[in-house]
Amino acid sequence: MEEKTTEQLDQIINGHNLKTVFQPIVSLRDGTIIGHEALSRITCETDIENPEELFRLAGESSRLWDLELLCRTTALRTAYHQLQPPYDKKLFLNVNPNIMHDAKFKQGFTREYLEQYGITPESIIFEITERNAVSDMSGFKGTISHYKNQSYKIAVDDAGAGYSGLNLISDVNPHLVKLDMQLIRNIDCDSMKFALVRSMVELSHISNISLIAEGVESKEELTTLINLGVQYAQGYFLRRPSDSPQGIEPEVLEILNEANRRKNHVFGGKVSNIYIENICSATETIPPCSNVETVFEKLRSDSSLFGMCVVEDGAVLGVVTKSRLVLQLSGRYGFSLNQKRPISCLMDRDFMSVDYQTPIDAVSHLAMSRPPEKLYDFIVVTKEDKYLGTVTIKDLLQKTTEIEVVNAKYQNPLSGLPGNLIIEQKMKQFICDESPYCILYFDIDNFKAYNDVYGFENGDLIIKLLADLIVTFLPKGQFAGHVGGDDFVVILSNHEGASLCGMIINEFDKEILQYYNPQDIQNGYIIAEDRHGAIEKFPLISLSIAGINNKIYQFGNVYELTEELAKIKKKSKQQSGSCCCWL
Repeated sequence: MEEKTTEQLDQIINGHNLKTVFQPIVSLRDGTIIGHEALSRITCETDIENPEELFRLAGESSRLWDLELLCRTTALRTAYHQLQPPYDKKLFLNVNPNIMHDAKFKQGFTREYLEQYGITPESIIFEITERNAVSDMSGFKGTISHYKNQSYKIAVDDAGAGYSGLNLISDVNPHLVKLDMQLIRNIDCDSMKFALVRSMVELSHISNISLIAEGVESKEELTTLINLGVQYAQGYFLRRPSDSPQGIEPEVLEILNEANRRKNHVFGGKVSNIYIENICSATETIPPCSNVETVFEKLRSDSSLFGMCVVEDGAVLGVVTKSRLVLQLSGRYGFSLNQKRPISCLMDRDFMSVDYQTPIDAVSHLAMSRPPEKLYDFIVVTKEDKYLGTVTIKDLLQKTTEIEVVNAKYQNPLSGLPGNLIIEQKMKQFICDESPYCILYFDIDNFKAYNDVYGFENGDLIIKLLADLIVTFLPKGQFAGHVGGDDFVVILSNHEGASLCGMIINEFDKEILQYYNPQDIQNGYIIAEDRHGAIEKFPLISLSIAGINNKIYQFGNVYELTEELAKIKKKSKQQSGSCCCWL
């Protein structure tokens, strides 16, 4: 290392010429800040270009320990002044794994050491990177266990930047994994990156590890990550690092909330129940007086622009597609004759337009029924006859396929309703939002005895009957799921569930009789073996419903809620006949 560079390194470390800036880690579910990453910045004139080079040079000159200690103490001291009182979020600290494994670090980084900065171990997340090779993995795993036992959290940083990331994740079993920014860059238009992150999302669900996407720099990257189910993110689009901790900009929060609204509406729903509004995008529009040459140049220079809507006073007068305009301007005189004319002279007035509440499957059918020359034209979406946005055929087919694949994977094949994973996600959503909700748990009484006497095929018909009744009476926009067997869940976005229970019970009690023979109906019971093999009389099938809402009681998590539901269900099943019991 050059002598001048060595002197500059010593100047930075000995002169404490570093400061800490903070970048927020944001929940992609609701935009809340879960913590801040402490990042070091050089404060003096130097030829050392950035922190990455600084750490590399410190390693080459055997001053890595000194530099790490300076960064760490500066971060904690700055956090003490900037993040109090009191700091109830997480502070992410970058630590070289070999430094972390050093005995001096373990002896110095104690609960007592943190107390002077007003921070507890529960608030600290150590970020270790896969770029730093661990020389003693066996001993390092013991170090990780030591810190986990002290209530510290562990994050693997830069996952995807090298080739050893999966091994490090497997060895360390971290609480969080940070996806490297190169994996996130342009993920919205890179199918390989999309597939890799999707596989990491699947891994996170199985292993109970949360993901943080680093380096989010565009709206498209953000919405793609939300749709993939990545839990957290950071990046310039959300907020640049700053001297004091900040939240995200209001307009970014609006984008995040809108993306979640669309995702939650689409995920777990049938294609026939999902409106085109949920996949349309507001694309660029032009007035009818726009010059043809200007429009042509705009379309030619932007490869991602497939066309534009001609709009006046909110109404769509026509559309211009790139391919059709090129055709119109081709030939010997096409361009010279038309370049100065208004675009209204060449726009297509015969275009496909649908209302924003048209189901996706209906739009798909209409789009595929168009003449061959217009089969791949984009679709205009309107609301109250005013322009709302557009949908490309690619987006329409992709989303339709995606919904069907998700449903095939997560819905119950007998009822066609979403299964446990989506039910749990819906419950978490309502608990986190703290908005009004009502949850109803449906369970069929004496179902096993019926199956034993009448057979599983008839038992399946009764399960299907209950599913159909729930769907029939379910208010528009509300959620129904199939836990499995004869158990169902309904989630309402209000506190009004009693009338729904009454309608379903009345209809179920009438319809169920058609599944018995006349003699059993006359007797009012069936004869079957109990669980111990003894012959017993069992009442006819009835319906037990457990109801719960957050009008009075608030639940902190899904476990608390389902535990209470189980108690109410037990109480309901102790009643004779069909009934609904409430908390």
